[in-house]
Amino acid sequence: MIAFVFPGQGTQYVGMARDIHDGSGEAKAVFDEASDSLGRDMAHLCFSGPESELTLTANAQPAILTASVAILRALAPAGLAPAAVAGLSLGEYSALVAAGAVSFPDAIRLVRARGTYMQEAVPEGGGTMAAIIGLDEPAVRDLCREALAIGIVEVANLNSPGQVSVSGHVPAVLKVMSLAKSRGGSAVHLKVSAPFHCSLMKPAADRLLPHLESVEITRPSIPVYANVTAQPVENPSGIRELLYRQVYSPVQWEASIRAMIAAGARAFVEVGPGKTLTSMIRKIDHSVSVFSVQDRASFDGVMAWKEAATVGA
Repeated sequence: MIAFVFPGQGTQYVGMARDIHDGSGEAKAVFDEASDSLGRDMAHLCFSGPESELTLTANAQPAILTASVAILRALAPAGLAPAAVAGLSLGEYSALVAAGAVSFPDAIRLVRARGTYMQEAVPEGGGTMAAIIGLDEPAVRDLCREALAIGIVEVANLNSPGQVSVSGHVPAVLKVMSLAKSRGGSAVHLKVSAPFHCSLMKPAADRLLPHLESVEITRPSIPVYANVTAQPVENPSGIRELLYRQVYSPVQWEASIRAMIAAGARAFVEVGPGKTLTSMIRKIDHSVSVFSVQDRASFDGVMAWKEAATVGA
């Protein structure tokens, strides 16, 4: 069973998906549809930037979604399709598009609103995130409790064994980073513009809710593993509720991948810019095959693997 996974914010780069766009009519159509939906030239944003504009949360989220869905649509005529999908944070919208639960125009308008509201939920410079490496989840939660005296800080992403991200007020996050180093772990300050997936994002979720309620969501054609529960979600009202909760809840990524493997996934294809998810999945389970598709070379590579696997079957 092949599963597709879709990346979240932070993976964007100027030039992403350009050669896929140039070589695939299906991919180009996605960029055109995105431009029509948002009233701006998404190909120019993704291919020319500038980087300072592309990395703004309100731009990065629809840009990554566009690049991911463009690559997804380019893969379809080549005969590579998933039996299950999941996406990290923002990537969950790409996964829902892949499963036919949300239309691409609705998804891109949702993520533009989502990105705008997430950026505005906390004053600029007031919140941040960090990756804590080498400590398990209970240990990181203990560190967050120790730092609460100086601000909100919470577990935000459970990415892979020994890698847990925290999110919150800047002083509290810096305190957790210091405590982690004193307990034998390490910490990496993440280059993000807001404290995602913690309670500080609840106002953003509340602002997003009317948008979620206004779009049509249908039953997915294949299982979509939700960030909040790490389990497939099928009911449209359940999808809507989990997208709302996802904004301020921890991302259960490691548990999602383990659930997909338990359901029969033996190969994962990361569809979209970067190789972040590929690296995480390899740390979660060395026995599965993992590929990323973000440009023509990696596209050709995964298609060569598919052809070899078909011949050998």
